[in-house]
Order: sequence, then C-alpha cells, then structure tokens
Amino acid sequence: MSTNFITESAIPIVPTLDAAVFPQALEPRPVIELDHIHKTYTMGDVEVHALRGISLTICEGEFVAIMGASGSGKSTTMNIIGCLDRPTRGKYVLDGEDVSEMSKDERADIRCRKIGFVFQGFNLLSRTSALENVELPMLYAGVNGATRHERAMNALASVGLTGREQNHSNQLSGGQQQRVAVARALVNDPALILADEPTGNLDSRTSVEVMEIFQRLNRERGITLVLVTHESDIAEYASRVVVFKDGRIKKDSLVANPRDAAEELRNLPAVVEDDDED
Repeated sequence: MSTNFITESAIPIVPTLDAAVFPQALEPRPVIELDHIHKTYTMGDVEVHALRGISLTICEGEFVAIMGASGSGKSTTMNIIGCLDRPTRGKYVLDGEDVSEMSKDERADIRCRKIGFVFQGFNLLSRTSALENVELPMLYAGVNGATRHERAMNALASVGLTGREQNHSNQLSGGQQQRVAVARALVNDPALILADEPTGNLDSRTSVEVMEIFQRLNRERGITLVLVTHESDIAEYASRVVVFKDGRIKKDSLVANPRDAAEELRNLPAVVEDDDED
C-alpha cells in the first residue's frame, strides 16, 4: 500500500480537532454485539445445545449474510438477534442496549423501536392495502396519523411502489409484496433490518430486484442489514458472510467482490409477456 505525503502549504485551514477524539469519530459503531452466547433447549431429559458460545459484532452500515445448514444454529441466532428469544447464557447488546435479560414485553418494545423484519412469506395482512400494511408498525409505536401516512408513502416510493399504495396483497405480485414488506421494515427508522430468507419464495429475476433494493438502502442510506439465507448466490450480494456449523461460527469473512444487483438487472433481458391464446 503506497503512502501519499503533502506539504504544509497544501493543507487546508480547518478548525482544530482533538487528535484523541477525531479517530474515534471514524470508527464504526457496533449495532449487534453477541458475547459468548449459549442457547440450550430442554427436550424431556435431553439438552440440545443450539449455540455453543458464539461471539459476533456487526457494525453500523454493514451488510452481513448469515448462512448454515439446518441445525447449524443460524435460525437460533436470528431469533436472538431479532429479540424473539433470549440466550441461556452470554450477553447481547443491540444498538447500545443490553437485551440479554429483558422480559418478553421489553423485547417486544425494542423490536418495535430498533428492528425491521422482512420474512420469506411476506407476512402482510391480506385485507388491508399496501399503505395500511406499511403503517402498521407505526400504529403500534403510537405515531400520529398524518406522520404515519407521510412516512409510509415515502417508504413505498423508496422501494418503487408509487401508485400501488391502495392495492391489496392479492393485487400484487410476489416481488411487489416483498417490496411492501421492505417498506414496512423501514418506516420506524430501525437500527437494523433483519431479513429471513427474503428471496425464498421468489423467482430468480425478482430475487435480484429485491437484492438491488437491499444494496441500495445499505449503500445510500447506510442501513445495517443482516440477511439469513441458505442460498450461497444470494449471500454474494452481501459484503460479509458468517457461516454457522454445529452451534458455532465456522467462518467469518469479507466478500472480495460482492455481486452488484443493479448491474445484473441492467444486463438481464427485458421481460416479455406471453400473448393470450385464443
């Protein structure tokens, strides 16, 4: 790595900064801190060790994919990260708050404030519009009606659904339903978006479209994303991959050249609708 030198005359005049403070301001802030997390389930007389002391830090603005075979511990980790469950032992700090010993109600509150969820099955309310589905987390958070409407409209626009706000789920394609789910995850300005197999029910092209939204949100808005997937090609859109095996982290590595979903979409052939048969 080369080092560039500049002369004093080339240095612009800027306000003096404390040298001890300035480097710290550049350090990424941890959003997820798992410290020696254990999770044990009791099934009759048998103890099942789902997690065996994992430690993992994910910082603000990272896009991380979690992978692993069935029984590897990735789903248990997702449940703990999402505050849907708590560890048997160990410490979990989410966006500066220790959630390890929180009660069920306290975990529900922090889920509403700190986490946006995107699921494989979309989990939309079928008899309500896209707009109403996106407004739902804000309703639970006590946001007033005018603010709910404005934020929901903006969220739907950010995922390319302007003009579809009043459509119900049965009037939307699978990809559009997942876009609604992403918009819903965004509206409370969460510290983290947790996506569980978000492309599992989608075709190849639509999967790329959803990954383009995730990458754009991550790059342009700095949103922290954790994607749980069993598909290695989907994991390649992330910037970091964590692989689980037997309740432990087997591998944690950066993706050298993440796939660019926007570029792939530009190179895909145009969609041609089949003509109706007589």
